[in-house]
Formats: sequence, C-alpha cells, structure tokens
Amino acid sequence: MLKTLRAVKFLFMGPLILALLVVINMVASPGHWWVQWAALGIGIAWVISLFRVLTAIVLAGGAAALYAHFRRR
Repeated sequence: MLKTLRAVKFLFMGPLILALLVVINMVASPGHWWVQWAALGIGIAWVISLFRVLTAIVLAGGAAALYAHFRRR
C-alpha cells in the first residue's frame, strides 16, 4: 500500500523534478544537454510507477467486482 502511494506521488513529482532540471540545464550549460540522462532515468521510473498504480487500480476494481457479485447472492 505504501509503495503504491509513493508511486502516485512520483507520478506528479517526477515531471516537476524534470522540469526543474531542464531549467537548471538551460541556465548552467545551454550548449550541453546533460538533462537527457536524467530524463531517461526519471522516465523509466515514471513508467514503472505508472504500472504499479494501474495494477493497484485493476486489483481494487476486481476486488470490488467480486464483493458486489457475492453480495448479490
């Protein structure tokens, strides 16, 4: 549960962190785009977090459907 909540938080924080890094890159070294490597790492972590959140949603939906099915009987 805690991992899923952290994953949801990262889905919002990851792009903000990346935007901050892009600004820092543009100010500090505009001719050299080192931020692409940070974007790659953050992007991979973001996709993993997205899959973790989607898995939790699917499992919660399945559990709710099973509960509703057995409640009808």
